[in-house]
Amino acid sequence: MDYKVIAPEVWKKESNPGKPGETCDGDEGSGYRIEGATVAIQGFGNAGSIAARLLSNKGAKIIACSDSRGGIMNKEGLDITKVIEYKTKTGSVVGFEGTEKIDNRQVLEVECDVLVPAALENVILEDNADNIKTKIVAEAANGPTVPEADKILYEKKIFMIPDILANAGGVTVSYFEWVQGLQNFFWSERDVNVKLRDIMVRAFDGVYQTSKDHKVDMRTAAYMVAVKRVADAIEHRGIFP
Repeated sequence: MDYKVIAPEVWKKESNPGKPGETCDGDEGSGYRIEGATVAIQGFGNAGSIAARLLSNKGAKIIACSDSRGGIMNKEGLDITKVIEYKTKTGSVVGFEGTEKIDNRQVLEVECDVLVPAALENVILEDNADNIKTKIVAEAANGPTVPEADKILYEKKIFMIPDILANAGGVTVSYFEWVQGLQNFFWSERDVNVKLRDIMVRAFDGVYQTSKDHKVDMRTAAYMVAVKRVADAIEHRGIFP
């Protein structure tokens, strides 16, 4: 997940925009801080645990997380490094010291700034969407939100970063691997991260601008950008008359 997930109208700008690396790029170059944001994450596998670690490293406060056995919550914040170590030893986050046990559905309904569904599809439904109390939903899982719930979240002015955008980093890096293999020239981890951030930020900018220009939700905007790119490619290449 890239940190360019904070749109100006859903995130309060601080008087001090923060140091480089602690802010999220915002509209017209303004800085919006991830530091201090509260985050709940459903799913603690590759996507969820890494999202937790990256966000925590940037100063976000992870207050709830879960895996297949259940969830934990501490509104004062979780020590993510210790939670990851605990899960590695025990197989689950459940039982981590100093936390309240909650279930996977409750994780979705925790009041927070950022909600990251990073487990299964079809978990934000029409019957629980109204209980979602967050400013931003960043879909690390594939298809966690059903269309009926999408409409409810949009009407509640919850900013959605759809799966097609939020979790595209994995396939982008797979493309990088293919390119490196073709060239027989391999990049450093820093090179990969810099190139990935550039692509993800540009992708976000394009989708976000489309959503503003056409007054549509971010998922619809992402589809509009994708369809236009395919149509433009076909027209320029002259594949069809």
